[in-house]
Amino acid sequence: MNEDALSRILKAAGDTTRRQILTLLVQEGSMRVTSLASHFDMSLNSVSKHIKVLEEAGLVTRQTSGREHYIAAELEPLRLTEDWFVQLKSIWELRLTALENILLEDEENE
Repeated sequence: MNEDALSRILKAAGDTTRRQILTLLVQEGSMRVTSLASHFDMSLNSVSKHIKVLEEAGLVTRQTSGREHYIAAELEPLRLTEDWFVQLKSIWELRLTALENILLEDEENE
């Protein structure tokens, strides 16, 4: 697992505004930066900074057509987080199974 990429993704997705940007892009599809910014009560520059963090994490891509910049969601990198959560879940399932076995042994020994 690429730990650096996972950290960038979790950092990027850890911010409410960036999660809202991603959600909007998934729901609406590719959007111009200015259209995207119109959904938020902040400056275009602030939205652009959030987009830059998402780009660095690989969660969005940018296409330029003349002076217009279009942003689109990229969900493939989220597989890293999904894989990580699956690993965590399997660890907990093993631990809970071991605990259940211990409790069953205790009941049998009583």
